[in-house]
Amino acid sequence: MHSITKALLSRPEISALVMLIAVIVGFSLYAPQFMTYANIRVTFFAFPELGIVVLGVGILMIAGEFDLSVGSVFALSPLVMVIAVGRWGFDPVIAIAIGFAVALLVGYLNGWITLQFSIPSFVTTLGMLFMARSAAVVLSGGFPPPFPNEFPTAIFVADLGLFRASMIWFVAFAVILGVMLHFSNLGNWIYATGGQPQAAADMGVNTRRVKIFCFMLCSFLAAFAGMVTTFRLRSALPALGEGLELQAIAAAVIGGTALTGGIGSVIGFIVGTGLIRVIDNGLVMARIDANWFRFAIGALTIFAVILNMWVRRRARAMH
Repeated sequence: MHSITKALLSRPEISALVMLIAVIVGFSLYAPQFMTYANIRVTFFAFPELGIVVLGVGILMIAGEFDLSVGSVFALSPLVMVIAVGRWGFDPVIAIAIGFAVALLVGYLNGWITLQFSIPSFVTTLGMLFMARSAAVVLSGGFPPPFPNEFPTAIFVADLGLFRASMIWFVAFAVILGVMLHFSNLGNWIYATGGQPQAAADMGVNTRRVKIFCFMLCSFLAAFAGMVTTFRLRSALPALGEGLELQAIAAAVIGGTALTGGIGSVIGFIVGTGLIRVIDNGLVMARIDANWFRFAIGALTIFAVILNMWVRRRARAMH
């Protein structure tokens, strides 16, 4: 029993799971309509778009780096897809590939500049946040371009009753990345690169390549989530995803991902995303001023970090 308790306490996502259950119970008691089918459906509809971004941001954080440009890539990539069809006359499938290529390029540049010049990724991606957002506004002229009907939107956002098709994509990404992170050599290299970079390099891990891979994965997932949102809205808004990077980092941190790298899990990313989405929805259902949402996320982030550190210390103290 003692060893089971210790194993549970040492899991980074356990405190977030406790908080999620507490928040769901709290809102259910305060607002009876919170647990209705219609409301669960609303929460599930909004879940995958943030969740997919959090997967990328979280894995990059495990590798010891940050990406503040995901919100801008979230807007820029789908905008390029829409313009490539509407303005440049490309086939929709090729246009989608072009949009993803832009995202992968941004991710590669983020990684290459950070590692080549040994500057903090916080600074590199902050610069990229402004550059990519500016490119989106200039490309669109500040207004959303006409949305072409040729896009295969149904396979990404079709209404399937309780959730949209985007939830299936999110689950697929979560499973694939979960297996990669927790059951493969690449996953071990990512943890080692973030937690013990010198030891990882001494063992022959190409930490530079691992980090660039994580940067590119992060940008790709941000672009995918942006595409899903654009297809759902049927409009490529140049201001899409503003502030998303901070929500994604907060979700990863709430889910137990360490800011110092080397600690985190896919389950944690899902729980962190769930907490943010449940609070967002719960405040509306409980008829509390929605402007408290950011206050709640901020308080939760600080509380989650303090709770995680306390839980980890307790786990270490148990012999």
